[in-house]
Amino acid sequence: MKSLVATLLCSLLMGCSLDASPPLALLLTSEDVETAKPVSEGDKAPDFTLPSRDGAPISLEQYRGKWVVLYFYPKDFTQGCTVEAHNFQRDGAQYQAKNAVVLGVSLDTSDSHRQFCAKEGLNFKLLADESAKVVTQYGSLTDFQGKKYAARNTFIIDPSGVVRKIYRGVKPGGHSEEVLGALSDLQRSKA
Repeated sequence: MKSLVATLLCSLLMGCSLDASPPLALLLTSEDVETAKPVSEGDKAPDFTLPSRDGAPISLEQYRGKWVVLYFYPKDFTQGCTVEAHNFQRDGAQYQAKNAVVLGVSLDTSDSHRQFCAKEGLNFKLLADESAKVVTQYGSLTDFQGKKYAARNTFIIDPSGVVRKIYRGVKPGGHSEEVLGALSDLQRSKA
């Protein structure tokens, strides 16, 4: 019964099946997790540099001057995460037209991201946060059955590096459309 409840909670909260859990070498101490202040709307977005699927370092700073959709997701190759990634991919031209870039972050490895992108035909950046440092900075670290994952949260960051909108506990199905609508509203209000 416990297993059924846990599986249902995973499906509802994260939209992912977590059957094949990755071995994580988390370098965070319990003090790091306790002292991490969650990011709020209006805060300067914490800068970071993480490896992409090809191992190249990608930093938030390099996207100054653009809108950034920074989304955290639990795990490559799972149902909800695949749906969410496909929807961001499908809407890529609309993000480009809004001067926005989509960056996905999970605790998976660069190699896992490379395989996931190849299998699913994804061409936007997926970043590997194996140490969970960035996931923790953004208040998006979660625990499921004793394993650490990135919670399904999205942050819209403006061209000056300020967090303008946060979505926590995202449902993957219509999320890209929701983000595009928010981007339109935010851009109109800044004009």
